[in-house]
Amino acid sequence: MKIALAQLNYKVGDFDGNTQKMLDYVQKAKQENADLVVFSELSVCGYPPLDFLENRDFIQRTEKSIRAIAKVCQGITAIVGAPVLNPNAKGKKLFNSALVLRNGKIENKVNKTLLPTYDIFDEYRYFEPNTEFKSIEIDGYKIALTICEDLWDDQPVENSFAQSKLYTVSPLQRLNDQFDLIINIAASPFSTLQSDTRKQVLINNAKRYQKPLVYVNQTAANTELIFDGQSMFIDAKGTVLYQLKQFEEDFVVIDTKTEQQAQLPCSFTEIESVYQAIKLGLSDYFKKMGFSKAVLGLSGGIDSAVVATIAVQVLGKKNVVGLLMPSKFSSDHSITDAVDLAKNLGIEHHIISIKEAVSAFDSTLMPVFDGTEFGIAEENIQARIRGTLLMAYSNKFGHILLNTSNKSEAAVGYSTLYGDMNGGLSILGDVYKTKVFELANWLNRDHEIIPRNTIVKPPSAELRPDQKDSDSLPDYDILDQILVRYIEKKESIQNIIDAGFEETTVKRTVLMVNRNEYKRFQSPPILRITGKAFGMGRRMPLVAKYDF
Repeated sequence: MKIALAQLNYKVGDFDGNTQKMLDYVQKAKQENADLVVFSELSVCGYPPLDFLENRDFIQRTEKSIRAIAKVCQGITAIVGAPVLNPNAKGKKLFNSALVLRNGKIENKVNKTLLPTYDIFDEYRYFEPNTEFKSIEIDGYKIALTICEDLWDDQPVENSFAQSKLYTVSPLQRLNDQFDLIINIAASPFSTLQSDTRKQVLINNAKRYQKPLVYVNQTAANTELIFDGQSMFIDAKGTVLYQLKQFEEDFVVIDTKTEQQAQLPCSFTEIESVYQAIKLGLSDYFKKMGFSKAVLGLSGGIDSAVVATIAVQVLGKKNVVGLLMPSKFSSDHSITDAVDLAKNLGIEHHIISIKEAVSAFDSTLMPVFDGTEFGIAEENIQARIRGTLLMAYSNKFGHILLNTSNKSEAAVGYSTLYGDMNGGLSILGDVYKTKVFELANWLNRDHEIIPRNTIVKPPSAELRPDQKDSDSLPDYDILDQILVRYIEKKESIQNIIDAGFEETTVKRTVLMVNRNEYKRFQSPPILRITGKAFGMGRRMPLVAKYDF
């Protein structure tokens, strides 16, 4: 059988755009003499549709799109993903389904069995799990048609508190080997560890059942979630014969009967993957929201330098503006570094001193602040003035404000609400500070874009005389290791201490993380890069006492 793998970028709720794209690729598959074309999970409506699934009109428009795609499936079969009404009066209203379209109609249907509810997933909120297991037949092939998580019944679990097996049902086992080929349609999001884990899960399934496996993922970014594609065809021995590109739309026709040499794209290093993921996340956020121009604050620090550099590479230098907003505490080299960066990038930039604005606030607050010492309140006034100026520019000229905070700062609350936390999108909010330095050096790999001094100087918020981040925080190489263990790996305080970290530093770090949940609750959307990003995948109570 000749099978076309269509790895595409969908927009949630864009039925006209998604349908037309799928129609185009059905025709493309026909032109290349494919017998079957496979699209990804919930491809018709886009993934994740979230509470759109609770709207009757959304489901009706999905059904209309399915009929339009089925109509062109003459002489070819298509597998598409869509929400489908549950005919049973009991249970959830919808199934997450894979539909087999042929001869102008829905010829067959398989519903998703395993509905994940961990991290960013909440599928049982919307869908009823499948309880009927059957293989389907296409052109004489018996196919085990599965949807994403259905192949993850035996997934590895890093968190030691979790079950060794998350599910009690294995969809493939229930088919009793009555199939010739496995097809899995997916919406599997990117994280730095996911690609290798995902590939191993797929290989393990092909080897366990000794059947070839076709896997089709989407490549897209929908708000926080980034989907990296990497669709593939794996033979019955577990050898990956084809792998589609990462972070790009791609298409290939494979022949299950023909022996072939492996055709694999060049793989990215981890830091390249992070960069590509951020690029796709930023690009799709702007394109799908109809934005074109961005503004950000240029402090002379490494975070704003990395954000500006990536923004220029995605949006173009004519569409990025930087505002330099020095105070009396800003060092000369920070201003110079910011100007040099702007010149290296070729972007428009403006220097707007905040000294007079800070003085005005000081004078205004004198009646209530008189007799008190300079402290956090006065530091935050500077950050909030900058935030106000950036939002003013954004409103006046229609530029979207890019947030420049990193994950380390967000984790411990080393940021100011309504100041440096402002923004329409945070592209570094899931990137630890040490990784930001790695990104900066990688961006400079061919020639210096980010001034060398920006990378080597000690990080500082420059909100008081001679301030350094290390005055308030552990060194980032220590802090980030503790944060990864506590946030991503969910290790206990004692386990982290037993791993060799100083007790006082660990307890202080955990206390800062726990006590700053209210700040993160008010942050802009954060592009998800790791397996546990702040946002929809990490739900913590704001009012709680859980320290030590």
